[in-house]
Amino acid sequence: MSHEHPFAQYVRILGKGPRLSRPLTFEEARDGFGMVMRGEVEPVQLGAFLCLLRVKTETPEEAAGLAAAIRATITRPQGAPKVDLDWSSYAGKTRQLPLYLLSALLLAGHGIKVFMHGSEGHTAGRVWTSEALAALGLTVSTSMEDAARRLRDGNFAYMTLEHLSPPLHAIMELRHKLGLRSPVHTVARLANPFEAECAISSVSHPAYAPVHQMATKLLGDRRMAVFKGEGGEVERRPEKTCEVLSLVDGEPVTEDWPALIAGARPHEESLDLSRLKALWTGAEENETAAAAIAG
Repeated sequence: MSHEHPFAQYVRILGKGPRLSRPLTFEEARDGFGMVMRGEVEPVQLGAFLCLLRVKTETPEEAAGLAAAIRATITRPQGAPKVDLDWSSYAGKTRQLPLYLLSALLLAGHGIKVFMHGSEGHTAGRVWTSEALAALGLTVSTSMEDAARRLRDGNFAYMTLEHLSPPLHAIMELRHKLGLRSPVHTVARLANPFEAECAISSVSHPAYAPVHQMATKLLGDRRMAVFKGEGGEVERRPEKTCEVLSLVDGEPVTEDWPALIAGARPHEESLDLSRLKALWTGAEENETAAAAIAG
């Protein structure tokens, strides 16, 4: 006699049909994805689970539950410094230089400890954070311990998901087999590995911003901000009004930030990363880039 796999209940809840299916509760999402992170599910179950969530779009409770399961697998090193800002970088750039990196480094230069994390290579034809760092003569941390040291000594560190959470990275890579993005692309941004006091993230589609905001609240975090950034990265589009959803002392706030410059901004013909260093050192001056960096 065969017995039902314990993960089957979560697939059934999501996929039982238009009248009987329902969203997962926070606890169900946390417990189910905890099994995923521990490698306790079959590949066919994981594929079904991810696709069902993707088709209906995850709720704040589901996103928070998945994020809680992720957080439970990441260990903050003993003696790690207090981090001020958790910064997610999961989109890559295609139309503009990765100016968000200069924003983060500018904050670090003023004493704000910034931990940046992201996933790279999942979409062709994009420039990723590690490439931008290399253009500035900087490298990527490959362990939480190394990131903690860099945060302590220089106020900035960046890790890819490949080193931060190999199981999560493997799930992210399923995009090439499934043919679509999974909820992991949303919830990885909520990982906050160093338990920073504030988190900032970006979405490509405005409808996801309230999910980020309310999921973060459900996780018990007190301060965060999310907006539709340039190319899906945490970068102001200075020519546009920016709607920012945030938590201030745990309470949801929505603000419209006015445009910083007038007129349209043309796309870059090529993303020459040597220009990123020129902007950083002051060898090149560009009012629009400066507005995007300062935000």
